Amino acid sequence: MEDLGQLLAAAPFSIIAAVIDKTGLVNRQAKLDNPYHLALRFCLERLHWRLNELGAGAPVTHLVFEKRGKREDQELELEFYRICAGANEWQQPLRFTPVFADKKTNSSGLQLADLVARPIGLSVLRPDQPNRAFDILKTKFVTGPDGAVEGWGLQKW
Repeated sequence: MEDLGQLLAAAPFSIIAAVIDKTGLVNRQAKLDNPYHLALRFCLERLHWRLNELGAGAPVTHLVFEKRGKREDQELELEFYRICAGANEWQQPLRFTPVFADKKTNSSGLQLADLVARPIGLSVLRPDQPNRAFDILKTKFVTGPDGAVEGWGLQKW
């Protein structure tokens, strides 16, 4: 585990993540939006901003999603295209294309996402619990112009 932690600490990557406490969200909103759609919109908007900030905007950027099921994938893809068509913070097109990959494809990107997802989620849902993995990941979050992580590299609902 220590070797894995060192590998993550040394690896050059940035994180944009959304954590949703579904129970808490239901308590705060009378009508619950699809939590996956909320997270998708936040992550797409922040990725768009980050790529533009870095001057790395490509004609099209392919984003890989792990398949979850035919219906779920279709709903997510529809929402993805809706957000990219202009239902976003800037009300402008985003140049992203989704790629749905089965877990069996053994994608290193999906494996990395799996490694970071749980520690990030636990850091929000159980903030008082020791979380060595999250301590390593803290430096990987995208920050806004003022250096803030919250609302830029990490969104909590």
